[in-house]
Amino acid sequence: MPTVWVGTFTPHGMTKAELADLIYERVGATKKDAGEVVDAVFEIIRASLCGTGRVKISGFGTFAVCAKNARRGRNPQTGEPIVIDSRRVLSFKPSQVLKDRMNNGSKSR
Repeated sequence: MPTVWVGTFTPHGMTKAELADLIYERVGATKKDAGEVVDAVFEIIRASLCGTGRVKISGFGTFAVCAKNARRGRNPQTGEPIVIDSRRVLSFKPSQVLKDRMNNGSKSR
């Protein structure tokens, strides 16, 4: 399958509405159905991350929730030491397939 650029290159990137429009154009579903599909996919990903903390999409990458411990920091305006609370953060690791496609199909190994 040849590389096909989608959407327009804008400073804000691709929005959820633009993604729904692309699904509408490619699949032929109604715009309403395409929007509902996009919403459903994102809701499934959100629920999975809250549950298992990991979503792996073959050929795309892996989303994972990681725990960060509390640590000491410094207020940049006053220089005063502060404690940054522990929290959960979301990380994304692209698959090798995605990395290769981003590098114009060249192999990175």
